[in-house]
Amino acid sequence: MKRRKFFKVTSAGAAGFSLAASCRNITGKGDSRTGNTAEKPEVPPYRAAVKSNFATDRARSAADKVILALIGAGGWGSHVIIETAGLNENVFVKYICDVDDTRGGRAIEEVERIQGARPVRVRDMRRIFDDREVDAVIIATPEHWHGLATIRACQAGKDVYVEKCISHSIIEGQKMVEAAMKYERIVQCGTLNRSARYGLTARDYIRSGELGDVVTVNAMELTDGPVPFVEKEDTGAPSTIDWDLWLGPAPKVPYNVSRNKSWAYYWDYAGGYAFGQGVIHQADMLRMALDDPGFPKSVYCTGGRYLFNDERDVPDYQLAVFDYGNFVMTLQGGEFTPYLAKTNEKIRFGNTWPEWQQNATRIEIYGTRRMMYLGVMGGGWQVFDKDMQLVASDKDIYPLKDHIRNFLSCVRSRKQPNGNILQGHYSASLIHMANLSYRSGCRQLLFSPDYETILNDETARELGRPKYRKGFELPDIV
Repeated sequence: MKRRKFFKVTSAGAAGFSLAASCRNITGKGDSRTGNTAEKPEVPPYRAAVKSNFATDRARSAADKVILALIGAGGWGSHVIIETAGLNENVFVKYICDVDDTRGGRAIEEVERIQGARPVRVRDMRRIFDDREVDAVIIATPEHWHGLATIRACQAGKDVYVEKCISHSIIEGQKMVEAAMKYERIVQCGTLNRSARYGLTARDYIRSGELGDVVTVNAMELTDGPVPFVEKEDTGAPSTIDWDLWLGPAPKVPYNVSRNKSWAYYWDYAGGYAFGQGVIHQADMLRMALDDPGFPKSVYCTGGRYLFNDERDVPDYQLAVFDYGNFVMTLQGGEFTPYLAKTNEKIRFGNTWPEWQQNATRIEIYGTRRMMYLGVMGGGWQVFDKDMQLVASDKDIYPLKDHIRNFLSCVRSRKQPNGNILQGHYSASLIHMANLSYRSGCRQLLFSPDYETILNDETARELGRPKYRKGFELPDIV
Protein backbone atom coordinates (compact mmCIF):
# COMPACT_ATOMS: atom_id res chain seq x y z
CA MET A 1 0.00 0.00 0.00
CA LYS A 2 1.13 3.54 -0.71
CA ARG A 3 1.93 5.33 2.55
CA ARG A 4 0.07 8.47 1.55
CA LYS A 5 -3.18 6.56 1.78
CA PHE A 6 -2.89 6.10 5.53
CA PHE A 7 -1.97 9.68 6.30
CA LYS A 8 -5.12 10.89 4.54
CA VAL A 9 -7.35 9.17 7.09
CA THR A 10 -5.53 10.20 10.24
CA SER A 11 -7.10 12.68 12.59
CA ALA A 12 -6.17 16.27 11.75
CA GLY A 13 -2.97 15.04 10.13
CA ALA A 14 -2.06 12.87 13.11
CA ALA A 15 0.63 10.25 12.69
CA GLY A 16 2.37 8.87 15.73
CA PHE A 17 2.97 11.88 17.95
CA SER A 18 2.74 14.66 15.34
CA LEU A 19 -0.67 16.25 15.84
CA ALA A 20 -2.07 19.49 14.59
CA ALA A 21 -5.63 20.74 14.57
CA SER A 22 -7.59 23.68 13.29
CA CYS A 23 -10.06 25.26 15.68
CA ARG A 24 -13.06 25.67 13.45
CA ASN A 25 -16.55 24.70 14.64
CA ILE A 26 -19.00 22.57 12.73
CA THR A 27 -22.64 21.75 13.25
CA GLY A 28 -23.82 18.22 12.64
CA LYS A 29 -27.12 17.29 11.08
CA GLY A 30 -30.16 16.77 13.23
CA ASP A 31 -30.85 13.40 14.82
CA SER A 32 -33.42 11.65 12.63
CA ARG A 33 -35.10 10.04 15.65
CA THR A 34 -35.07 12.76 18.29
CA GLY A 35 -34.97 15.96 16.30
CA ASN A 36 -31.95 17.09 18.31
CA THR A 37 -29.15 18.85 16.52
CA ALA A 38 -25.55 17.98 17.13
CA GLU A 39 -23.64 20.06 19.62
CA LYS A 40 -20.89 22.28 18.25
CA PRO A 41 -17.77 20.23 18.95
CA GLU A 42 -14.33 21.51 19.85
CA VAL A 43 -10.88 20.17 19.14
CA PRO A 44 -9.89 18.02 22.14
CA PRO A 45 -7.44 20.00 24.29
CA TYR A 46 -4.88 17.18 24.42
CA ARG A 47 -4.06 17.74 20.74
CA ALA A 48 -2.09 20.91 21.46
CA ALA A 49 -0.14 19.26 24.28
CA VAL A 50 1.20 16.13 22.55
CA LYS A 51 4.99 15.70 22.86
CA SER A 52 7.14 13.17 21.05
CA ASN A 53 9.55 12.84 24.00
CA PHE A 54 9.93 14.20 27.50
CA ALA A 55 12.68 16.21 29.17
CA THR A 56 15.96 14.31 28.92
CA ASP A 57 17.37 16.07 31.97
CA ARG A 58 15.19 13.73 34.00
CA ALA A 59 16.72 10.66 32.39
CA ARG A 60 18.22 8.13 34.74
CA SER A 61 21.06 5.67 34.51
CA ALA A 62 20.30 2.07 33.67
CA ALA A 63 21.90 1.28 37.02
CA ASP A 64 19.22 3.22 38.90
CA LYS A 65 16.69 0.99 40.64
CA VAL A 66 13.04 1.49 39.64
CA ILE A 67 10.58 1.27 42.53
CA LEU A 68 7.25 -0.21 41.45
CA ALA A 69 3.75 -0.84 42.77
CA LEU A 70 0.92 -3.00 41.46
CA ILE A 71 -2.64 -1.63 41.58
CA GLY A 72 -5.15 -4.39 40.95
CA ALA A 73 -3.88 -7.82 42.00
CA GLY A 74 -6.19 -10.16 40.14
CA GLY A 75 -4.89 -13.03 38.06
CA TRP A 76 -3.45 -10.99 35.21
CA GLY A 77 -2.11 -8.16 37.35
CA SER A 78 -0.35 -10.69 39.57
CA HIS A 79 1.13 -12.37 36.50
CA VAL A 80 2.49 -9.09 35.12
CA ILE A 81 4.12 -7.99 38.39
CA ILE A 82 5.69 -11.44 38.91
CA GLU A 83 7.07 -11.34 35.36
CA THR A 84 8.39 -7.83 35.97
CA ALA A 85 10.10 -8.74 39.23
CA GLY A 86 11.73 -11.75 37.58
CA LEU A 87 13.27 -9.93 34.61
CA ASN A 88 16.49 -8.99 36.42
CA GLU A 89 16.01 -5.36 35.34
CA ASN A 90 16.96 -3.75 38.66
CA VAL A 91 13.45 -3.14 39.96
CA PHE A 92 11.94 -3.36 43.43
CA VAL A 93 8.25 -3.97 44.03
CA LYS A 94 7.28 -2.00 47.14
CA TYR A 95 3.48 -2.35 47.15
CA ILE A 96 0.75 -4.75 46.10
CA CYS A 97 -2.56 -2.85 46.15
CA ASP A 98 -6.06 -4.28 45.89
CA VAL A 99 -9.34 -3.33 47.54
CA ASP A 100 -10.03 -7.07 47.96
CA ASP A 101 -7.90 -8.74 50.63
CA THR A 102 -8.44 -12.15 49.03
CA ARG A 103 -6.41 -11.05 45.99
CA GLY A 104 -2.68 -10.53 45.67
CA GLY A 105 -1.42 -13.28 47.95
CA ARG A 106 0.31 -15.17 45.17
CA ALA A 107 1.92 -11.97 43.87
CA ILE A 108 3.24 -11.08 47.34
CA GLU A 109 4.69 -14.55 47.92
CA GLU A 110 6.32 -14.82 44.49
CA VAL A 111 7.73 -11.29 44.49
CA GLU A 112 9.14 -11.81 47.98
CA ARG A 113 10.82 -14.99 46.78
CA ILE A 114 12.34 -13.17 43.79
CA GLN A 115 13.54 -9.95 45.44
CA GLY A 116 14.12 -11.13 48.99
CA ALA A 117 11.81 -8.55 50.56
CA ARG A 118 8.05 -8.67 51.07
CA PRO A 119 5.90 -6.06 49.28
CA VAL A 120 3.51 -4.09 51.47
CA ARG A 121 -0.17 -4.92 50.98
CA VAL A 122 -2.47 -1.87 50.80
CA ARG A 123 -6.09 -1.32 49.85
CA ASP A 124 -6.12 2.34 48.79
CA MET A 125 -4.01 3.38 45.79
CA ARG A 126 -3.67 6.88 47.25
CA ARG A 127 -1.15 5.53 49.73
CA ILE A 128 1.05 4.59 46.78
CA PHE A 129 0.61 7.95 45.10
CA ASP A 130 1.65 9.71 48.32
CA ASP A 131 4.92 7.74 48.51
CA ARG A 132 7.57 9.78 46.72
CA GLU A 133 9.85 6.77 46.55
CA VAL A 134 7.58 4.98 44.06
CA ASP A 135 8.64 5.63 40.46
CA ALA A 136 5.97 3.77 38.51
CA VAL A 137 2.74 1.80 38.88
CA ILE A 138 1.18 -1.10 37.01
CA ILE A 139 -2.60 -0.62 36.81
CA ALA A 140 -4.55 -3.85 36.32
CA THR A 141 -7.86 -2.95 37.95
CA PRO A 142 -11.23 -3.47 36.29
CA GLU A 143 -11.50 -1.20 33.27
CA HIS A 144 -13.72 1.48 34.85
CA TRP A 145 -10.81 2.47 37.14
CA HIS A 146 -8.11 2.71 34.44
CA GLY A 147 -8.66 6.34 33.45
CA LEU A 148 -8.92 7.91 36.90
CA ALA A 149 -6.09 5.79 38.34
CA THR A 150 -3.81 6.73 35.43
CA ILE A 151 -4.58 10.44 35.76
CA ARG A 152 -4.04 10.38 39.53
CA ALA A 153 -0.75 8.53 39.04
CA CYS A 154 0.46 11.11 36.52
CA GLN A 155 -0.52 13.93 38.85
CA ALA A 156 1.49 12.23 41.61
CA GLY A 157 4.56 12.04 39.37
CA LYS A 158 4.38 8.30 38.68
CA ASP A 159 4.96 6.59 35.36
CA VAL A 160 2.25 4.12 34.38
CA TYR A 161 1.76 0.74 32.76
CA VAL A 162 -2.02 0.51 32.27
CA GLU A 163 -3.81 -2.60 31.09
CA LYS A 164 -6.19 -2.79 28.17
CA CYS A 165 -8.78 -1.64 27.41
CA ILE A 166 -7.02 1.47 28.66
CA SER A 167 -10.11 3.67 29.02
CA HIS A 168 -13.84 3.44 29.57
CA SER A 169 -14.83 6.17 27.10
CA ILE A 170 -13.35 8.32 24.34
CA ILE A 171 -13.37 11.38 26.63
CA GLU A 172 -11.55 9.44 29.31
CA GLY A 173 -8.81 8.49 26.84
CA GLN A 174 -8.40 12.14 25.86
CA LYS A 175 -7.89 13.10 29.49
CA MET A 176 -5.35 10.32 29.98
CA VAL A 177 -3.28 11.62 27.06
CA GLU A 178 -3.59 15.16 28.41
CA ALA A 179 -2.37 14.12 31.86
CA ALA A 180 0.56 12.13 30.50
CA MET A 181 1.71 15.08 28.42
CA LYS A 182 1.17 17.74 31.10
CA TYR A 183 3.14 15.88 33.76
CA GLU A 184 5.56 14.29 31.27
CA ARG A 185 4.85 10.79 32.49
CA ILE A 186 5.64 7.61 30.60
CA VAL A 187 2.40 5.69 29.98
CA GLN A 188 2.76 2.25 28.45
CA CYS A 189 -0.53 0.63 27.42
CA GLY A 190 -1.00 -3.09 27.98
CA THR A 191 -1.46 -3.69 24.24
CA LEU A 192 1.70 -5.76 24.36
CA ASN A 193 1.84 -6.67 20.67
CA ARG A 194 3.32 -3.19 20.15
CA SER A 195 6.58 -4.79 21.30
CA ALA A 196 6.34 -7.71 18.87
CA ARG A 197 9.15 -7.21 16.35
CA TYR A 198 7.23 -9.04 13.66
CA GLY A 199 4.48 -6.40 13.88
CA LEU A 200 6.99 -3.85 12.61
CA THR A 201 8.16 -6.10 9.79
CA ALA A 202 4.52 -6.65 8.81
CA ARG A 203 4.12 -2.87 8.63
CA ASP A 204 7.27 -2.59 6.50
CA TYR A 205 6.04 -5.29 4.12
CA ILE A 206 2.71 -3.51 3.66
CA ARG A 207 4.53 -0.21 3.13
CA SER A 208 6.58 -1.83 0.36
CA GLY A 209 3.45 -2.30 -1.73
CA GLU A 210 3.85 -6.06 -2.05
CA LEU A 211 0.24 -6.60 -0.96
CA GLY A 212 -0.94 -3.97 -3.41
CA ASP A 213 -3.49 -1.45 -2.16
CA VAL A 214 -5.16 -2.62 1.03
CA VAL A 215 -8.93 -2.54 0.57
CA THR A 216 -10.29 -4.39 3.60
CA VAL A 217 -8.97 -5.83 6.85
CA ASN A 218 -10.54 -8.04 9.51
CA ALA A 219 -9.57 -8.79 13.11
CA MET A 220 -11.30 -11.30 15.33
CA GLU A 221 -11.47 -12.86 18.76
CA LEU A 222 -13.84 -15.83 18.40
CA THR A 223 -13.51 -18.21 21.32
CA ASP A 224 -15.37 -21.07 22.98
CA GLY A 225 -18.29 -20.42 25.30
CA PRO A 226 -19.91 -18.63 26.95
CA VAL A 227 -20.97 -20.58 30.01
CA PRO A 228 -24.48 -19.92 31.27
CA PHE A 229 -24.64 -16.90 33.56
CA VAL A 230 -27.05 -16.43 36.44
CA GLU A 231 -26.71 -13.15 38.28
CA LYS A 232 -26.53 -13.69 42.02
CA GLU A 233 -28.69 -11.76 44.47
CA ASP A 234 -27.40 -8.61 46.17
CA THR A 235 -25.86 -9.19 49.59
CA GLY A 236 -23.86 -7.30 52.15
CA ALA A 237 -20.23 -6.83 51.15
CA PRO A 238 -17.82 -9.21 52.89
CA SER A 239 -15.35 -7.68 55.33
CA THR A 240 -12.51 -8.65 53.00
CA ILE A 241 -13.43 -6.01 50.40
CA ASP A 242 -13.91 -2.25 50.34
CA TRP A 243 -16.88 -2.28 47.98
CA ASP A 244 -17.15 1.51 47.79
CA LEU A 245 -13.53 1.75 46.58
CA TRP A 246 -14.08 -1.15 44.18
CA LEU A 247 -16.99 0.73 42.59
CA GLY A 248 -15.02 3.97 42.50
CA PRO A 249 -16.29 6.05 39.56
CA ALA A 250 -19.15 3.60 38.80
CA PRO A 251 -22.72 4.02 40.09
CA LYS A 252 -23.36 3.12 43.72
CA VAL A 253 -25.04 -0.29 43.92
CA PRO A 254 -25.28 -2.97 46.63
CA TYR A 255 -22.57 -5.60 46.69
CA ASN A 256 -23.11 -8.40 44.23
CA VAL A 257 -20.63 -11.21 43.74
CA SER A 258 -21.54 -11.40 40.04
CA ARG A 259 -20.56 -7.77 39.52
CA ASN A 260 -17.43 -8.25 41.62
CA LYS A 261 -16.15 -11.42 39.92
CA SER A 262 -17.71 -11.11 36.44
CA TRP A 263 -17.33 -7.35 35.96
CA ALA A 264 -16.53 -7.65 32.25
CA TYR A 265 -20.18 -8.59 31.64
CA TYR A 266 -21.44 -5.15 32.77
CA TRP A 267 -21.23 -1.88 30.83
CA ASP A 268 -20.65 -0.01 34.11
CA TYR A 269 -17.23 -1.61 34.45
CA ALA A 270 -16.03 -2.63 30.99
CA GLY A 271 -16.34 -2.27 27.24
CA GLY A 272 -17.67 -5.78 26.83
CA TYR A 273 -16.01 -9.15 27.20
CA ALA A 274 -15.54 -9.90 23.50
CA PHE A 275 -14.37 -6.43 22.43
CA GLY A 276 -12.92 -4.60 25.43
CA GLN A 277 -11.21 -7.62 26.94
CA GLY A 278 -10.44 -9.51 23.74
CA VAL A 279 -10.31 -8.06 20.25
CA ILE A 280 -8.69 -4.82 21.46
CA HIS A 281 -5.32 -6.62 21.12
CA GLN A 282 -5.97 -7.49 17.48
CA ALA A 283 -7.38 -4.05 16.70
CA ASP A 284 -4.28 -2.37 18.09
CA MET A 285 -1.82 -4.64 16.28
CA LEU A 286 -3.77 -4.21 13.05
CA ARG A 287 -3.53 -0.43 13.40
CA MET A 288 0.23 -0.73 13.94
CA ALA A 289 0.63 -2.88 10.83
CA LEU A 290 -1.36 -0.31 8.83
CA ASP A 291 0.97 2.52 9.90
CA ASP A 292 -1.34 3.70 12.69
CA PRO A 293 -4.27 5.36 10.95
CA GLY A 294 -6.24 7.68 13.18
CA PHE A 295 -10.02 7.67 13.47
CA PRO A 296 -12.55 6.29 10.97
CA LYS A 297 -15.34 8.34 9.40
CA SER A 298 -18.12 6.03 10.58
CA VAL A 299 -18.91 2.86 12.49
CA TYR A 300 -21.71 0.32 12.39
CA CYS A 301 -21.94 -2.42 15.00
CA THR A 302 -24.45 -5.21 15.39
CA GLY A 303 -24.71 -8.35 17.50
CA GLY A 304 -26.59 -9.63 20.51
CA ARG A 305 -27.07 -12.34 23.06
CA TYR A 306 -27.60 -15.38 20.89
CA LEU A 307 -26.63 -18.29 23.14
CA PHE A 308 -28.21 -17.45 26.47
CA ASN A 309 -31.00 -15.04 27.34
CA ASP A 310 -29.43 -14.14 30.67
CA GLU A 311 -28.76 -10.98 32.69
CA ARG A 312 -25.47 -9.98 31.11
CA ASP A 313 -25.38 -6.42 29.75
CA VAL A 314 -22.93 -7.21 27.00
CA PRO A 315 -23.49 -9.23 23.80
CA ASP A 316 -21.93 -12.64 23.27
CA TYR A 317 -21.21 -11.68 19.64
CA GLN A 318 -20.42 -8.34 18.02
CA LEU A 319 -19.47 -7.34 14.49
CA ALA A 320 -18.26 -3.78 13.84
CA VAL A 321 -17.52 -2.14 10.48
CA PHE A 322 -15.36 1.00 10.31
CA ASP A 323 -15.11 3.18 7.20
CA TYR A 324 -11.71 4.85 6.88
CA GLY A 325 -12.47 6.38 3.51
CA ASN A 326 -10.04 4.30 1.45
CA PHE A 327 -10.30 0.97 3.27
CA VAL A 328 -12.76 -0.84 5.51
CA MET A 329 -11.94 -2.46 8.86
CA THR A 330 -14.11 -5.09 10.52
CA LEU A 331 -13.80 -6.39 14.08
CA GLN A 332 -15.50 -9.53 15.34
CA GLY A 333 -15.74 -10.74 18.92
CA GLY A 334 -17.70 -13.66 20.27
CA GLU A 335 -17.90 -16.78 22.40
CA PHE A 336 -19.50 -19.55 20.39
CA THR A 337 -16.76 -21.32 18.40
CA PRO A 338 -15.35 -24.46 20.12
CA TYR A 339 -13.68 -25.42 16.84
CA LEU A 340 -11.43 -22.32 16.93
CA ALA A 341 -8.55 -21.86 19.35
CA LYS A 342 -6.21 -19.09 20.44
CA THR A 343 -2.55 -19.35 19.52
CA ASN A 344 -1.06 -21.99 21.83
CA GLU A 345 2.15 -21.94 23.87
CA LYS A 346 4.09 -24.00 21.34
CA ILE A 347 3.41 -21.41 18.65
CA ARG A 348 3.82 -18.39 20.96
CA PHE A 349 7.29 -19.43 22.04
CA GLY A 350 8.41 -21.48 19.05
CA ASN A 351 8.83 -21.42 15.29
CA THR A 352 5.61 -23.11 14.23
CA TRP A 353 2.68 -21.31 12.63
CA PRO A 354 -1.00 -21.14 13.52
CA GLU A 355 -3.50 -23.10 11.46
CA TRP A 356 -4.94 -19.82 10.29
CA GLN A 357 -8.41 -21.06 9.32
CA GLN A 358 -8.99 -22.34 12.85
CA ASN A 359 -7.12 -19.62 14.72
CA ALA A 360 -9.51 -17.69 16.97
CA THR A 361 -7.47 -14.46 17.09
CA ARG A 362 -6.26 -13.99 13.54
CA ILE A 363 -5.97 -10.77 11.56
CA GLU A 364 -6.61 -10.80 7.80
CA ILE A 365 -5.29 -8.05 5.54
CA TYR A 366 -6.52 -8.14 1.94
CA GLY A 367 -4.61 -6.26 -0.74
CA THR A 368 -5.15 -6.01 -4.48
CA ARG A 369 -2.17 -8.34 -5.09
CA ARG A 370 -1.88 -10.64 -2.10
CA MET A 371 -3.24 -11.28 1.40
CA MET A 372 -1.57 -11.42 4.82
CA TYR A 373 -2.45 -13.44 7.90
CA LEU A 374 -1.17 -11.72 11.04
CA GLY A 375 -1.27 -13.31 14.49
CA VAL A 376 -1.04 -11.83 17.97
CA MET A 377 0.96 -12.97 20.99
CA GLY A 378 3.77 -14.50 18.96
CA GLY A 379 1.71 -15.71 16.00
CA GLY A 380 3.88 -14.06 13.32
CA TRP A 381 2.71 -13.27 9.79
CA GLN A 382 2.51 -15.01 6.44
CA VAL A 383 1.66 -13.61 2.99
CA PHE A 384 -0.08 -15.77 0.39
CA ASP A 385 -0.62 -15.46 -3.33
CA LYS A 386 -3.27 -17.39 -5.26
CA ASP A 387 -3.37 -21.17 -4.79
CA MET A 388 -2.10 -20.56 -1.22
CA GLN A 389 1.43 -19.95 -2.46
CA LEU A 390 3.50 -18.66 0.48
CA VAL A 391 5.58 -15.67 -0.64
CA ALA A 392 6.81 -14.03 2.63
CA SER A 393 6.71 -14.54 6.40
CA ASP A 394 8.20 -13.51 9.75
CA LYS A 395 7.97 -15.05 13.22
CA ASP A 396 8.90 -14.10 16.76
CA ILE A 397 7.86 -15.06 20.28
CA TYR A 398 5.27 -13.86 22.80
CA PRO A 399 6.19 -10.21 23.50
CA LEU A 400 5.11 -9.60 27.12
CA LYS A 401 8.64 -9.57 28.58
CA ASP A 402 9.87 -7.27 25.81
CA HIS A 403 6.91 -4.96 26.43
CA ILE A 404 7.73 -4.71 30.14
CA ARG A 405 11.43 -4.18 29.38
CA ASN A 406 10.51 -1.38 26.99
CA PHE A 407 8.45 0.28 29.73
CA LEU A 408 11.28 0.10 32.24
CA SER A 409 13.76 1.38 29.68
CA CYS A 410 11.52 4.37 28.95
CA VAL A 411 11.05 5.09 32.65
CA ARG A 412 14.80 5.67 32.69
CA SER A 413 15.33 7.30 29.26
CA ARG A 414 12.06 9.36 29.11
CA LYS A 415 11.49 8.23 25.52
CA GLN A 416 7.95 7.37 24.47
CA PRO A 417 7.23 3.64 24.88
CA ASN A 418 6.15 1.22 22.16
CA GLY A 419 2.56 1.13 23.42
CA ASN A 420 2.31 4.87 24.00
CA ILE A 421 -0.82 6.48 25.39
CA LEU A 422 -1.73 8.28 22.16
CA GLN A 423 -1.94 5.11 20.07
CA GLY A 424 -3.60 3.37 22.99
CA HIS A 425 -6.29 6.05 22.92
CA TYR A 426 -6.83 5.62 19.18
CA SER A 427 -7.22 1.84 19.47
CA ALA A 428 -9.45 1.98 22.56
CA SER A 429 -11.66 4.52 20.79
CA LEU A 430 -12.52 1.89 18.16
CA ILE A 431 -13.98 -0.29 20.91
CA HIS A 432 -15.92 2.62 22.39
CA MET A 433 -17.29 3.68 18.99
CA ALA A 434 -18.44 0.14 18.25
CA ASN A 435 -20.16 -0.18 21.61
CA LEU A 436 -21.91 3.17 21.20
CA SER A 437 -23.25 2.03 17.85
CA TYR A 438 -24.48 -1.23 19.33
CA ARG A 439 -25.98 0.33 22.44
CA SER A 440 -27.78 3.08 20.52
CA GLY A 441 -29.74 0.54 18.49
CA CYS A 442 -27.16 -0.82 16.04
CA ARG A 443 -27.14 2.41 14.07
CA GLN A 444 -24.42 3.63 11.76
CA LEU A 445 -22.68 6.51 13.52
CA LEU A 446 -20.94 9.25 11.61
CA PHE A 447 -17.77 10.32 13.39
CA SER A 448 -15.62 13.44 13.19
CA PRO A 449 -11.91 12.53 13.32
CA ASP A 450 -11.10 16.22 13.90
CA TYR A 451 -13.31 16.57 16.96
CA GLU A 452 -13.59 12.95 18.11
CA THR A 453 -17.34 13.18 18.36
CA ILE A 454 -20.43 11.51 16.93
CA LEU A 455 -22.24 13.74 14.47
CA ASN A 456 -25.63 12.16 13.89
CA ASP A 457 -27.03 10.48 16.99
CA GLU A 458 -27.82 12.13 20.33
CA THR A 459 -28.49 8.79 22.04
CA ALA A 460 -24.97 7.62 21.23
CA ARG A 461 -23.48 10.98 22.23
CA GLU A 462 -25.23 10.81 25.59
CA LEU A 463 -24.03 7.24 26.17
CA GLY A 464 -20.52 8.42 25.36
CA ARG A 465 -20.53 11.13 28.04
CA PRO A 466 -19.00 9.49 31.09
CA LYS A 467 -20.68 9.96 34.45
CA TYR A 468 -18.78 9.62 37.70
CA ARG A 469 -19.77 9.33 41.34
CA LYS A 470 -19.01 12.21 43.65
CA GLY A 471 -15.47 11.94 44.90
CA PHE A 472 -14.38 9.94 41.85
CA GLU A 473 -14.94 12.53 39.14
CA LEU A 474 -12.62 12.92 36.18
CA PRO A 475 -11.06 16.38 36.66
CA ASP A 476 -11.92 19.09 34.13
CA ILE A 477 -8.34 20.28 34.35
CA VAL A 478 -5.89 17.44 34.85
